[in-house]
Amino acid sequence: MTQSLHPAAQKGFSLGAELYQQVRPSYPQDIAIWLQDRLQIGENSTVIDLGSGTGKFLPYLLQSKAKVIAVEPVAEMLQQLQHNHPQVKCIQASSDQLPLADASIDAILCAQSFHWFANIETLTEMHRVLAPSGHLGLIWNQRDTTVDWVKALADEIAPLEGDTPRYHSELWKQVFEHQQMFNFVELQTFQQKHHGTVEQVVSKRLLSTSFIAAMPVAEQQQLKAKFEQIVFDFTGLTAQDQIDFPYTTFAYHFQKAAN
Repeated sequence: MTQSLHPAAQKGFSLGAELYQQVRPSYPQDIAIWLQDRLQIGENSTVIDLGSGTGKFLPYLLQSKAKVIAVEPVAEMLQQLQHNHPQVKCIQASSDQLPLADASIDAILCAQSFHWFANIETLTEMHRVLAPSGHLGLIWNQRDTTVDWVKALADEIAPLEGDTPRYHSELWKQVFEHQQMFNFVELQTFQQKHHGTVEQVVSKRLLSTSFIAAMPVAEQQQLKAKFEQIVFDFTGLTAQDQIDFPYTTFAYHFQKAAN
């Protein structure tokens, strides 16, 4: 693999793969409809889930009956994926070096992943493997910071990010500014709530964030207590109380430009 992983991804996702699978939210069911209606994915399609992680996005692709190939560079994440989706073909590879034939793929999906490899080498490789007029979908679940306690949690986390690539920095958009390989089609947004205990869907979910998962355990536990205190201060809910964590899902649709 020619492309090196950001240290936060390599360490955080290696150490935190099991937690990631357990506590990360899934996606709104509307995404499955979006894949089929807007990206034209169906039973005759071959699609890549690029940066597939533990396979959180796979159920929505599998609903389309398409042939799905999961591509993920972190071995520990891939092990979780294979355990949960043994029927899916898996490839351990980086985004800029896909062991796939030219024009062999109908669509590429990057769910919660593109910010890690938003570079021209990846776009060039995506363009190579996509069929003419092939589709590219970039999807992110983002915490809804219009809610007061969610904003307070985001403010607590922000100083810890350092140079870790993040969706909300929008730096990933720069790779599309001076290229002729992909045309932007549309952005759709969806709302969802992740329901569970405060510990499960808030504090442990936040511990699965790459740069936090890479921290020493003692520091993680201090943060966990701080997250739960913030929720309590705003809502009166304790760690084992039920809560709805609100998310907005952003779904970007690009299409391969004509040569």
